[in-house]
Parts: sequence; C-alpha cells; structure tokens
Amino acid sequence: MSAVAIPGDPPPEGAPPGGRRALAVWGVGVSVYFVAVIFRTSLGVAGLDAADRFHVNASALSTFSILQLLVYAGMQIPVGLLVDRLGTKKVLALGAVLFTAGQLGFAFSPTYGTALASRALLGCGDALTFISVLRLGSRWFPARRGPLVAQFAGLVGMAGNLVSTLVLARLLHGIGWTAAFAGSAAAGAVVLVLVLLFLKDHPEGHEPEPLPHQGAAYVRRQIAASWREPGTRLGLWVHFTTQFPAMVFLLLWGLPFLVEAQGLSRAVAGELLTLVVLSNMVVGLVYGQIVARHHGARLPLALGTVGTTAALWAATLAYPGPHAPMWLLIVLCTVLGACGPASMIGFDFARPANPPERQGTASGITNMGGFVASMTTLFAIGMLLDATGDDYSVAFSVVFVLQAAGVSQILRLRTRAARRERERLVASRVETVHVPV
Repeated sequence: MSAVAIPGDPPPEGAPPGGRRALAVWGVGVSVYFVAVIFRTSLGVAGLDAADRFHVNASALSTFSILQLLVYAGMQIPVGLLVDRLGTKKVLALGAVLFTAGQLGFAFSPTYGTALASRALLGCGDALTFISVLRLGSRWFPARRGPLVAQFAGLVGMAGNLVSTLVLARLLHGIGWTAAFAGSAAAGAVVLVLVLLFLKDHPEGHEPEPLPHQGAAYVRRQIAASWREPGTRLGLWVHFTTQFPAMVFLLLWGLPFLVEAQGLSRAVAGELLTLVVLSNMVVGLVYGQIVARHHGARLPLALGTVGTTAALWAATLAYPGPHAPMWLLIVLCTVLGACGPASMIGFDFARPANPPERQGTASGITNMGGFVASMTTLFAIGMLLDATGDDYSVAFSVVFVLQAAGVSQILRLRTRAARRERERLVASRVETVHVPV
C-alpha cells in the first residue's frame, strides 16, 4: 500500500502547524515590513518637495531612490545568509533600528548629501525585512500555504504604500517636511518593541538543525548551489520583469509624470497612485488563490501581466493628443497594480527549487531581480528627462527595453526549470511511498 502526499492533505508529520498562534507571530513580523514599505515609498509622495527642498534636478532626485535600491538589492544575498544563520527575530530587530534611524535622518537632513546618506541607511534596514518575513512564514506555516503567505506579505506591504500615499502625503503638506518624516519614524520604534517582546523564530518542537559556522567557503557554496537551480534563476527573472514598472511609478516618477506630463493636479495624481495600491491589494488576493490551487498558472499570470502592462504603457505614451484621456490613465494604474502580485510568483519558482537550509539565500537572489530593474529604470528615466528637456514619452520608453530583456530570459529558463521541478516531484513521491512491515 502506498501513501503519496497531495496538496489537499493535512500537513505532513513534522511540518509547521499553522493556526492562530502562527498568524499572531507572523503578524508581528509582517508589521515590520509594513512600516518599512511606508518609509521606502515616502519619497514617492515627496519627490517634488524634495527637489525644491534640496534644489536638485531630475537626475539628482532619482539618485535618492537609486541609492536606496542599490543598497537594498546589494544586501539581498547577505540578508538571506544572515536569516539562514541568525534567525528572523535578530534580523528584523536590526532592520527596524536601521530604517527608523534612516527616516529620522531624512527628516532633519539640512543638505542633499546628508539626505542621501539617510536614504541609504533606510534602504539598509528595509533590505532586512522582506526575506525575513518570508522565512518566518516558512517556519510557522505548512509548505502548501507558501504562495498565499507570500502574497499576503506583499498585500501588507502595499497597505504600507497606501498609508504613505494617503496619510504621509497629507501630513507633508499639512505639518511640513520635518514633522511629517520625524513623526512617522515613531512607527519604527513601535514595531521594534513588538519584535523584541513577541516574535519567535519557530514553533516549539520545530527547531531547525543548527548551522555550524563554516566560513567564507560555506557561504560561496550556499550561493552557488542556489544559483545552479534553474528555478532560482527563473524566479529572479520573473521578479525582475514584473515588479519594476509599478515600483518606479510609485517610488518616484509616477507623481511627476501625472502632474507635469499629463497636466493633472496633485490631488488627482495622488488618487491615481492610490488606485495602483488598491488594485495591487485586490489582485494579490486573486493571484495568491490561483497559484496556490494551480501551479501551472504561475508563468501565464506573470507573462500576461508583463504583456498587458507593456501594451497600456505604449498606448499611454503614444497617445496622439497632448494628454492621455483619464480613462486610459485609470486602466494603466489598475493594471500597474498587478505588477507586485506577479513579482511574488518569482518566489514560487525559487522556493521549491531549494532545500530549507537555502531558503533565505534563494529568496535573496530572487528578490534582487525587481530591485535591480527598478534601480536601472529610475536612473535611465532621470537621465533621459534631463537630456530631452523633460520628455516623459522618451524617458518612460526604457520600460520596454527591460521588459524585453526579462521576457527573453524567462522563455530561455522555463523549460529547464519545469524539468527540474518534475524530477523533484517524482523523487518526493517515491520518498512518501511506504510498505507496511
């Protein structure tokens, strides 16, 4: 008689139990990510104010976000290794300290240079959060819940973006730059206390095997082994190709594009940015349910999102009138909301491709993709705006170049990753077969 695990079965013996306590602990961890996203996206509603405050042009303004993302992307593999070794609690606590200090520094920065340093510090703290939250979910919930847990984490992050768009923007124009940014930093202190008091790395009885310190050679082996998996590389390119259009729009260039190129008021532009966030939250729930039930839908969802986003950007930038009609901007912002949930699909390729002791490392590699793409696009748009006299149609065309590069890599890796996944599935079914004595 044989027993083969299927998706609808109860958690296999030894798997994390999930349940209310898991939700409570995971909620503490994801609250840190929530605050980190508020701080990360705060420049998106303050870009024009920052340009006036520090007397900088488009290229210098984009440097704020580029440096922040450069630090974030560069730290993803080290963060994955840190989470694998130190656990979630220590890494999240350190992240909260750093991004709170960065937000405070940005509030009081008197010069462009000190403001840049503050955003770099913020990016450093922000980099420690998302991979830690993914690892926390894998320790507290059964593996079959992985896609939903990851999408819910992304959903909470977009809620942070919503707070930034709705609340921080109003504070900024109501009480001023310093009070708004310094006041928001109090949220970082609150989540730090929650982490120190209530967060646990894993349920009782589910302690991971201790990882002895093995030096730089061990680190290189971890990275190399994760990279050799086609699923890890496919996850990186899915993340690269799907995330950056919305990230660039929300993080910096959306508000200037809507106000300066489309002739909208700041209030209406803010409503469209809010639409991107709300759409992200709704689509995240839908994508999470679909991927959890139908793994085969992962790539069609990702590529469909890329194709639809490209088509709507082309229609908006090439519209023959002086401004695109409001209905087209609404549709564009609604579809941009699908970019974040589509990027989470990248982790659903990388996660099953790697054993538990490499989950943090593989997630770090994957998470680099979208942020490298966003950083490249932010820089290119700033440079092209300065070179063309603020021609947004030319500047935003760089989106198509990165999407084409990403799609070519996805198509190259998909067959190899699918073959490896089938091999792992067959091997796992063989291991679950048992013969009674």
